[in-house]
Amino acid sequence: MQPDNLHSLKDDMIAFIEGHGMKRLPGFVMEDVASVLWEDEQNPDSWKDFVEMAKAAQAPFITMSDITLEKEDLQSLLEDLRDFNFPDDVPDSEDAEYLVNYVGKTGFVQLGFAHQGIMFLHESSTEWYDRYQQLLESLESVGDIVINDDADEE
Repeated sequence: MQPDNLHSLKDDMIAFIEGHGMKRLPGFVMEDVASVLWEDEQNPDSWKDFVEMAKAAQAPFITMSDITLEKEDLQSLLEDLRDFNFPDDVPDSEDAEYLVNYVGKTGFVQLGFAHQGIMFLHESSTEWYDRYQQLLESLESVGDIVINDDADEE
């Protein structure tokens, strides 16, 4: 069963990293950085293998970032979804209403280490966080269409 809050996983990660004598650097690795994403979805503890790989690569530190759903972020998403008159295939605010159950919960944790100019990443996320991201991306893509249509009219 996949948890809906990764807070305890994050705590376990911190303890494991520190137990290996490694340092943590608070930071998120953006998509535009050359990176390789760790893929081992069958193993829920694959993040431990990832940390051990970082140590074997003699990484001086591991980056760590987590995202907790804040009430303000959800309110902003809901307001933006309500403001747009979406086509039928784009989700509306009702699709996002259930996310209120996850306010204050950690939905995403990213670990990373640099080796030979490449960032190696391990990401853990909940189903609700993945859905939240999809809603944000839908909103962003519709916003781009609206902006492009306005630019075409000028």
